[in-house]
Amino acid sequence: MLTPILDSAAPQPLYEQLYRHIRGEIETGRLTAGERLPSKRALAAHLKISVVTVEGAYGQLLAEGYLYSAPKRGFFVQSNLRRPPETGLKPVPVCPSAAPAAFRYDFSTGAVDTALFPFSTWAKLMREVLSGQEAELLSSTHPQGAVELRRTIAQHLYRFRGIQADPEQIVVGAGSEYLTGLLVQLLGREGLYGVEDPGYAKTHRILASCGAAVLPLPLDEQGLRVDALEASCVRVVHVTPSHHFPLGIVMPASRRSALLDWAAGRPGRYILEDDYDSEFRFSGKPIPALQSLDREERVIYLNTFAKSLAPSLRVSYMVLPPHLLKRWREEFWFYSTTVPSFEQYALALFMERGHFERHIARARNQYRARREALLRAARESGLLEVGAFAGGDAGLHLLLWMGKGRSEQELVRQAARAGVGVAPLSACDLTPPPPGRSPALIMGYTRVSTGDMAPALLRLKDAWGF
Repeated sequence: MLTPILDSAAPQPLYEQLYRHIRGEIETGRLTAGERLPSKRALAAHLKISVVTVEGAYGQLLAEGYLYSAPKRGFFVQSNLRRPPETGLKPVPVCPSAAPAAFRYDFSTGAVDTALFPFSTWAKLMREVLSGQEAELLSSTHPQGAVELRRTIAQHLYRFRGIQADPEQIVVGAGSEYLTGLLVQLLGREGLYGVEDPGYAKTHRILASCGAAVLPLPLDEQGLRVDALEASCVRVVHVTPSHHFPLGIVMPASRRSALLDWAAGRPGRYILEDDYDSEFRFSGKPIPALQSLDREERVIYLNTFAKSLAPSLRVSYMVLPPHLLKRWREEFWFYSTTVPSFEQYALALFMERGHFERHIARARNQYRARREALLRAARESGLLEVGAFAGGDAGLHLLLWMGKGRSEQELVRQAARAGVGVAPLSACDLTPPPPGRSPALIMGYTRVSTGDMAPALLRLKDAWGF
């Protein structure tokens, strides 16, 4: 019988504490593949907690793939979940997305604040799906994803991004990486694929691993340089126009028009628009998606719920232009959807009933407060006398430009020794940076509370000696 120590006085709800304990037991191998877990009632009675608490924990573990359920038999540990053993091989440097180590104050960019996730609402919807959609859960799902989910995504895109897309144009997949790989197959490997430099290096690696020839393209203060794009032989370009990672540039209308003109200038050119954190714009008018301005069917829109809900959900989607949808159905109809129907139906209900919109509003307010606390702490600590923040009034990270006295690596090491996790801009360089570029650090603020911003920057002040 599982016997975690649950603390009712802790800030985390009991179901989250139980969920984290069981997940840890699975990841370390103490709960093995195929092992049966106690029934919800038995575990609730053993731990002297409510059955609803156990349901919430089990439901989240089901959603993340740590458990599977068998009718009338119970819950079992999924296979192939133990962490692989250390190989001793050195990791290939990539643009930072997750924290490489545990820090007292973690400014990494690859996670969200899990305390903001509406566990109780999500668990309730999962129970509703389990009890009310048995036939759908056990039947094959549409290859492009559940119709209910695609319909709610289309409605969301129209209301919040100005995109008029039919649900039939939407393809749901287990992460943007998976969908990007499929797009290489759909668009073909011939010609060059362009990516932003600096940029999200993982995109470069995914495209290259799919057999595409990839060319890094330079940026200026308005984003991707279209003159460099025109001078290249690039046929497909991946961009983040609404909030560039990591520089934070919001591409202005004139540059967007020039980019669309490039795509329309020759047959076979396409733009992959990655709109990864567009929900988090803190002031000003909404920036229209590039896809909403496209009249030539040259933009393929990509988005994910990794930033808005949680990375572990592994739910992303793309919007295909009509002529590419026709090819998709002719050539890729044999692909099965890679997102379990259980998560798709739960997410559809979550969006349809307004929970997603309310969650985004709450999260936006929380992250805005953290951003303001970070900037306030920077002023009060004196950090702004030796550095400057950039990144636009959007997204979930800022770029801290420092003076040229020290290297990025030195700044990162000194911060780490002080218990503060930051990442260097150079980790996102695909080619050598321009000579004389000032050092810069990427600082995400989703995992540091407003009250911790000042102590974190005081540690940096001592570590960096400013």
